[in-house]
Amino acid sequence: MKILTHICCSNCAIYPVQTLLGRGVQVRGLWFNPNIHPYTEYKSRLDSVVRLQELWDLDIEYIDDYGLTGFLRNVVGNEEKRCRYCYFSRLEQTAAKAAESGADAFTTTLLVSPYQDFDMIREAGELMQEKYSVEFYFEDFRKGFSEGRRISKELDLYRQKYCGCIYSEMDRYCSGKPEGRTKK
Repeated sequence: MKILTHICCSNCAIYPVQTLLGRGVQVRGLWFNPNIHPYTEYKSRLDSVVRLQELWDLDIEYIDDYGLTGFLRNVVGNEEKRCRYCYFSRLEQTAAKAAESGADAFTTTLLVSPYQDFDMIREAGELMQEKYSVEFYFEDFRKGFSEGRRISKELDLYRQKYCGCIYSEMDRYCSGKPEGRTKK
């Protein structure tokens, strides 16, 4: 079986990729994350995936699109639906690439994180499965989240501190503080 696997970051890739390869699945990765901001964060995560690729000799395609403008155009005024846009846009790109390349299925490493909306990811994957006529491989990889974090630490890979978008960065670092308040 050939699976195109959307990779959100090196940390989340470790357990799902290791698991699938261990089952004899032919895994090809896809980096497409125009949701990650600011650029320094985007670059740190991209560089970490490249490093994992080199360490493990992985097959990964890169769509290097720092998509701040497009992301903001699609979520400003609908911030509460930003995750939906984020999941659907990345899984749509993955499903389209899977269909184009003749993969048997597509999946995402987002399925390893206990911090993601698992049901919404599943919904996005199933809709893209129908739209592109390629199977969405759905598996709950969350049991391997801690193991993946441990291995990423051993490999000295970059470990991010928030989901990815500028809003999740704000939630991470400004929680409990009124918006716009500055320290004096």
